[in-house]
Amino acid sequence: MKAIPMKAKRNRWSQTVHLHMQNQMSLYLFVTVLFMMGVIFGAVIVNTLSPIQKENLLDYLGHFFQGMEGKSVADPRVAFQHSLGDHFKTIGLMWLLGVSVVGMPFILLLMFLKGMVIGFTVGFLVSQLSWEGLSFAFVSVVPHNLLVVPVLIIVAVSGIGFSILLTKNRLIQRRGSIYPQFLSYSVLVTSLACVLVLASMFEAYVSPVLMRMALPN
Repeated sequence: MKAIPMKAKRNRWSQTVHLHMQNQMSLYLFVTVLFMMGVIFGAVIVNTLSPIQKENLLDYLGHFFQGMEGKSVADPRVAFQHSLGDHFKTIGLMWLLGVSVVGMPFILLLMFLKGMVIGFTVGFLVSQLSWEGLSFAFVSVVPHNLLVVPVLIIVAVSGIGFSILLTKNRLIQRRGSIYPQFLSYSVLVTSLACVLVLASMFEAYVSPVLMRMALPN
């Protein structure tokens, strides 16, 4: 008897997600393309660096590799706290921008910058360390971002959608209370924050092990 209500809840949740994806598909496509443009732009920026800038970055990278070999990098608990703090600040800022009328362009800017940082990191490692850089980038950048990037895309789309709704309700035509939509948006962001906890744990405890295995010779 208890399995029926649970199944009904799962079906209702699945229908809600499907309807959301269907209604916001164009936004998801736009935000994803914008993020990929940021990745490409970040990779291209690597080629504009001066020899001195590349040498300074390589020196920093060399010190980082030495720290990885000597296991003198940050304590995993400290790394977890820093990673989680950065992720929470990002989605917290995106949530705040989503509940403001003028926040939409800044949400898009954040997604572009996120892509640019990833593109620059991978592009620099590959340009300077070739295949070894690619393998190191794959284990150090890709795994936790497989969780982080989809979360940011969902938060960005939800924030943009709510910002548009807020703009229509306040500036164009008042259609009553938007509190239910605000509550749904806030609950969604809070739920996705839990996914970022897992991403931060992976980044702090698992990624260093993978990076030591892929350290360039």
